[in-house]
Amino acid sequence: MTDIVQIPRLETERLILRAPQAEEFEAYRALVASDRAVHMFQLDRPAAWKEFAAEMGHWPLFGYGPWHVERREDGALVGAISLLSHDHYPETELGWHLYDGHEGQGYAFEAATAARAWAFGERGLPSLVSYIDPANTRSIALAERLGATLDREARGEDATDLVYRHSRPAERVAQ
Repeated sequence: MTDIVQIPRLETERLILRAPQAEEFEAYRALVASDRAVHMFQLDRPAAWKEFAAEMGHWPLFGYGPWHVERREDGALVGAISLLSHDHYPETELGWHLYDGHEGQGYAFEAATAARAWAFGERGLPSLVSYIDPANTRSIALAERLGATLDREARGEDATDLVYRHSRPAERVAQ
């Protein structure tokens, strides 16, 4: 029998990071089928389901994975924050996406800050990076706002990715 994995619930001032729910697949599917996913990947329905399920599989395999992010005031699903170690990733990635209409409000920054603190603190991960398409200026700006620095020596998910390295809290203080 498989153990049931308890996905930690993280709370910030405005947000709740919680376990994804199967019925939220439609929001994810719509995102990855749209032009908004041009910097991530655009997927048809079967491929989107496989990606959704593969990300959920991180929790029992690695002890981390995606959280869906909801707004505390009304429960609206605003996006997702993920810690991912896909087979083809050189390092564990801190990734994010927001659903249409939720950009520019600081949600990704707030959720990514909480997820990164949990990853380095509770989970004790040794490193985190964000793999970013060079044309995705909004994600680059967010990575830099989070204090991540471009690591030109690191290998990305694919050859064109920029790799932004997130430092551990003690390293951020020393810099």
